[in-house]
Amino acid sequence: MLSNVDPDYPIDPVPKPARRSAFSVLVVLLGFTFFTPTMLAGAQVGAAFSFGEFLGVLLLGSAVLGLYVAVLGAIGARTGLTTVLMSRYALGSVGAKGASLLLGGTQVGWYGVAAAALADLTAQAFGWGSGAEQLLMVAAGALMGVTAYYGYRGMYWLSAVSIPPMFVLAFWVVARSLGEVDGWAGLTGREGTGTLGLAAAVTIIVGTFASGGTQAPNWTRFARSGTQAFWAALAAFLVGNGLMLFFGATGAIAFGQADFVLVLYELGLVAWGLVLLVGNLWTTNDNAAYAFGVAGAEIFNRPDKRPFVVGGVVLGTLLAVSGVYDWLTTYLLWLGIVIPPLGGVIIGDWLRSWRRGLPEPATHGFPAVRWGNLAAYAVGALTAWGTGELGWGVPPVNGVLAAMLAVWIFGLFTTERAPTRTEARETPR
Repeated sequence: MLSNVDPDYPIDPVPKPARRSAFSVLVVLLGFTFFTPTMLAGAQVGAAFSFGEFLGVLLLGSAVLGLYVAVLGAIGARTGLTTVLMSRYALGSVGAKGASLLLGGTQVGWYGVAAAALADLTAQAFGWGSGAEQLLMVAAGALMGVTAYYGYRGMYWLSAVSIPPMFVLAFWVVARSLGEVDGWAGLTGREGTGTLGLAAAVTIIVGTFASGGTQAPNWTRFARSGTQAFWAALAAFLVGNGLMLFFGATGAIAFGQADFVLVLYELGLVAWGLVLLVGNLWTTNDNAAYAFGVAGAEIFNRPDKRPFVVGGVVLGTLLAVSGVYDWLTTYLLWLGIVIPPLGGVIIGDWLRSWRRGLPEPATHGFPAVRWGNLAAYAVGALTAWGTGELGWGVPPVNGVLAAMLAVWIFGLFTTERAPTRTEARETPR
């Protein structure tokens, strides 16, 4: 029977005795990045470029995403706080509610996308109609929230069991894909459609996990040091997420399908396709459910995420039934614009004010809104949007850098100071 005390510390720093190994954190993060819609994004980007160009775009986008998430992950481990709790320091007690709604809300949307993807591909495999597909969405939505309800431990064991067979299946299909196109020469010899520019392509790649990656501190806060969290997050988002994009592009080139699950179906391996599909989506969706659970706990200042996990699962399932899956590409582009600047504000504020340690809220107190940092977020988001419209650089990167710079500039006009060493709470390094 589950204890009435939530063991995941949704509104408190994770204490040292509850910290986990770097391997444990890596497993949870890898499970998060193994996501079928990421393959769909890889297929879309891969189709627009020659294979060599695609590899360059993939490396650039994955490096941007990986470094961004790794820095946030290290801050999460040093503070022991979730992203939404760090937002209280960056944006104030009321401003953080907006961040929680933004981050939690996008994860509810992702939850609906994943539930819809699972139902859609399962219905295709068995030739079922739309009525059965909607029932599958409800069943999938209910099932995938279970491990998030049980917290970090449940997510770790699900990822540990699911990741090895997913890796084996994915690399096996890559080998079959190469056979379909006469080896590497067939892949490298193709030309792209040219329908995407570099900025848009990198924005889509970063957008696949812009929201989720910004919330990586939800799990890296369990790491024993900032260094461990940095390398675990970098490996998961540079390598793990990059492989998902690569798998999607390879399958699309060889078989004309954007998803390895459908490739497995075409090869007559329906059962294995379903194994990959369920493991792939479940390991991501329980992280999404966990994220909107801790966001809800922050909004209502409740030391228990579980009621909000249940509420978010219900809402995400309703979104799935309503057809949120059809808006995936537009959704990714907007996530790449509005989410990374929030991470830029948190990183900039940490470097400017809190890198020696966070004072206790009881002694420091939170202003209702830190207007300078809120303005810095607006600058970052507008920069990401504007440079995307003009085709200048990589919009998510522009947004993060602009937000970080604006934090320092607006900080010159505020009286807030960094805590002294005697004020600073000792945080794990």
